[in-house]
Amino acid sequence: MKLRLLSVIALALAAACSIALTSNVSALPLAQSASAPSVSPPSQSAQPSGKVLFSRTLRDDGQTVTTGSGAALPATRSATALPPVATDAERRSVAYTAFDLDVHLRPAQHYLAVRALITVRNAGTSPLVHLPLQLSSTLAWQQMRIDGRDVAFTQSLVNSDTDHTGQLNEATVTLAHPLAPGAELPLDVTYAGHIEQSARRLLAIGTPDNVALSSDWDRIATGFTGLRGFGNVIWYPVTSVPAILGDGARVFEEIGRHKLGLSGAHLRLAVSIETTAAEAAAGESPNIALVDGQPISLSITQSTDPTIPSLAIGRLDNATLGFEALSLFVANRTAHKLPETTLWSLPASEPHVEAWSEAAAAVLPFLQGWLGKTPHAQLTILELPESTDIPFETGALLATPVRAASAEVLNNALAHALTHAWVMSRRAWLSEGVAHFMGTLWMEKQHGREQALAMLADSRQALALAEPASPGEGDGQPLLTATSPVYYRTKAAYVLWMLRSLVTDETLSAALRAYNPDADTTPEYFEHLLEDAGQRRNLQWFFNDWVYRDRGLPDFAIDNVFTTPTALSGSYLVAISLSNNGYAGAEVPVQVISDLASVTQRIVVAGRAKATVRILLQGQPTEVRVNDGTIPETDASIHTKQLTTVPGPEAK
Repeated sequence: MKLRLLSVIALALAAACSIALTSNVSALPLAQSASAPSVSPPSQSAQPSGKVLFSRTLRDDGQTVTTGSGAALPATRSATALPPVATDAERRSVAYTAFDLDVHLRPAQHYLAVRALITVRNAGTSPLVHLPLQLSSTLAWQQMRIDGRDVAFTQSLVNSDTDHTGQLNEATVTLAHPLAPGAELPLDVTYAGHIEQSARRLLAIGTPDNVALSSDWDRIATGFTGLRGFGNVIWYPVTSVPAILGDGARVFEEIGRHKLGLSGAHLRLAVSIETTAAEAAAGESPNIALVDGQPISLSITQSTDPTIPSLAIGRLDNATLGFEALSLFVANRTAHKLPETTLWSLPASEPHVEAWSEAAAAVLPFLQGWLGKTPHAQLTILELPESTDIPFETGALLATPVRAASAEVLNNALAHALTHAWVMSRRAWLSEGVAHFMGTLWMEKQHGREQALAMLADSRQALALAEPASPGEGDGQPLLTATSPVYYRTKAAYVLWMLRSLVTDETLSAALRAYNPDADTTPEYFEHLLEDAGQRRNLQWFFNDWVYRDRGLPDFAIDNVFTTPTALSGSYLVAISLSNNGYAGAEVPVQVISDLASVTQRIVVAGRAKATVRILLQGQPTEVRVNDGTIPETDASIHTKQLTTVPGPEAK
């Protein structure tokens, strides 16, 4: 297997950076994508610079090979564990369609016990003989039942950085009757163990201790339980292909594949939390629980016997998972009502609550103007235990330190976070894309269009590197099924900016207001919303190139410019010949400038095609500009050509 090298220093620096709610915010740590560790995925085409201190790769038997001076930490379990039974092909074939979880927590002991009724489907093309199920390495499988009967299984330790320990406990059932492609199988499983804070996977790649612990803060503990799910801590049954940090972008690709696979799965969950008399006396009994980002009410059964723990019980019924890992949070916090938001804070952060409330109030009219008067849900802000913890968001939940920051920083953060309370789509390109889009629009409102486009352009190069040079030459991702943030966040925001120009702000706003996640059952749903809301009735060409398929990015060029004086005194007719060497078409703005005037027209240039636009202008033309930064291109997003003062053809 070809080794992909990555320096310890580069990863350590990357670990300090989370995926931002808005890319210009620095004073407030910003939320990483749901279930993604806060080590930024390296560009697949980028080559590491400097001295390589170590390299890591994953062997076919699930073991990690580490070379160089940065040796990995030892395994958390004995090396005598059985070798894995399942193959990667079998792991890729397992999909989950339903979870019914009965979760019991003992925070004082960092303990979790779960009975899970799960339904798996064979999403592959061959019958499944082996059924692999995985958990964090600190959890142990206890029992598995099919059709009411116990079944035998093996347990193996597999190295994978999709869990904070860097290892998974994989149970494999050899099925008596192979599961046919497309068939489903219900299982009844129980497991238990301890989940304490662990930064093992990040420490193994040389990340500084403080950075690693600020990123991997998942734990079960008195006063706070935070389990972010796949990509951070695997506390519910999953099936994945092992992947390690330092081996290209495999971890991040696997996180995206997992979230896409969970989208549409049904969820029921009951949680009971034991509270000791000492915890109750210290005011540490839980009063807030969130499942999959949704608050659930807790009923308290208080014990009068100090030797018997009290219980807090909550339930979530009939939920449907979106593009997200399954998360569980339980905490003791003080609730504060903010505009369309509930903030749960620690006592030490009480002085900062007013500033957060003012920020929510500041951005609320802007969001209401674009998205409607009332959001679909309230935003929940849950304070994390440490002020250095890296924030995390999933759905309408933002888990973050609540600390002092400037009004601009808080406004920018809440413009993004509150958008999730309005647009709650199971499609990542709408959920995350609209939130990122609204963040750029807020920047435009506060600081002008140039600053907004500069914010958008910050991640254009990463998008250009990720996109295939031509369809079929690489692993591009259609937005409908995108699993990488550079697509469902960056590219999606660009798509929404282009739609502003195609259909007007009013039409785009009307479509976002009308959006209903329950009605979004076909790929063309949002396209039809836009067509019905405005005058432009056919957007299929655009959605074909940018949403339904991945045709890469356009690559515009100014081929020729011809200027001709007209009969009108001082006027010129300017003909601009354009070419698009990319495979995605777009409606590109073309601007002609003179000392007296500036005129802009838009023209559709299909992929691998040419087009000519003619513009009448007052005054001698001096400059032509193509694209204004709203259309991402392979190499550049703005093209300019200076014109001579002599009318006639201009060479390229």
